[in-house]
Amino acid sequence: MANNEYQQATLGGGCFWCVESAFLQVKGIQSVKSGYTGGHTPNPTYEQVCTGNTGHAEVAQLQYDPEQISYRQILEIFFTLHDPTQVNRQGNDVGTQYRTSIFYHNDEQKREAEKIIAELEADDAFSAPIVTEVTELGTFYPAEDYHENYYARNPENPYCQAVISPKLAKFRKTFAGLLKD
Repeated sequence: MANNEYQQATLGGGCFWCVESAFLQVKGIQSVKSGYTGGHTPNPTYEQVCTGNTGHAEVAQLQYDPEQISYRQILEIFFTLHDPTQVNRQGNDVGTQYRTSIFYHNDEQKREAEKIIAELEADDAFSAPIVTEVTELGTFYPAEDYHENYYARNPENPYCQAVISPKLAKFRKTFAGLLKD
């Protein structure tokens, strides 16, 4: 499949290292790029985004093959990787940069995101209301190179051990059938 036939999804579920490390393992995901979007500061740095003053969220931008994985499946994975009921935080990561967010690329993605949120709410899938924002993607700013494949390159990092490793274990168990060989 040619690159131009792939589609993109941009998701914020707290720290982008967590989201990236999970989606890199999924069949049909061609690439994952950590970055920033949803704010007002042009070309932000990680240090600026961490202050919470840029308005940007940490996000993972996925390039995927829709013949191998659907946008719906991507969203199903996304909603198990983080707590979509926490406002501007994920666990100990606190600030607007860690907000739960779906940045849609087209109207179809917007409809699918709104639909899955409505279904999860109707099913009482979470013990509190879902606060995930569904926003049109603006400018995406790639994160600095050292963030790419961070977990795989830094598995002994205390944050990776305490936060990412348990999430990945749960993710791999839940979505075993969607994992790359």
